Amino acid sequence: MEDMTDPHAGQPVLAAGLPLEEAKAAMVLLHGRGASAEDILGLGRELGHPGFAYLAPQAAPIGGWPAWYPQSFLAPLSENETWLSSALARLGELLERVASTGPGLARTVLLGFSQGACLSLEYAARNPARYGAVVGLTGGLLGPPGRRFDFAGRFDGTPVLLAAGDPDPHVPWARIEETARVFEGMGAEVVLRRYPGMGHTVNQEELELTRELMERVLAAGDSTSPSGGR
Repeated sequence: MEDMTDPHAGQPVLAAGLPLEEAKAAMVLLHGRGASAEDILGLGRELGHPGFAYLAPQAAPIGGWPAWYPQSFLAPLSENETWLSSALARLGELLERVASTGPGLARTVLLGFSQGACLSLEYAARNPARYGAVVGLTGGLLGPPGRRFDFAGRFDGTPVLLAAGDPDPHVPWARIEETARVFEGMGAEVVLRRYPGMGHTVNQEELELTRELMERVLAAGDSTSPSGGR
């Protein structure tokens, strides 16, 4: 029976690439609503960079479809509980595993698409550190218009890619711009890319920009702390 106090507990984490303990870097990928860990892991395979461990957690089903939280990301935060807290906790546990047994947060790319991008960005803002990179593809910080984004901590130069089509049926461009301002204010190096008329998908330039970030993570080598500041 599903535990409604922690609905994502016990969900699998799929892996590809190198074993976490042997990898020079890691990428944690979060799928969107109605998709799966296998779907987003396919994006990791398409990026296909040697030296990386790829980890993709699976969301529990909501109404028959996998989702990290039930309502729009623009809904009041309380309307997405307890799913949201459960999703943030699972992501935190996975990143702690990467920090303790893998290459560390400073060599970890946190990437999400759509609902997974919103979750990734919300987690990173609540838990700022020197990550290898944060990639939000068609996503932004959660909460209704007018939410006060008042997060403590710094990103210490973490590269952040925010990219999306505009208009998008689910994610307004204004929220992506607002998210960029929040992350810049917390010390991230933000690259913002808007693709007029692209639709709710990922394009080739986004993949290339992500590969460039992956190269930067690998090039950093031993100059970064294995603990990633955690």
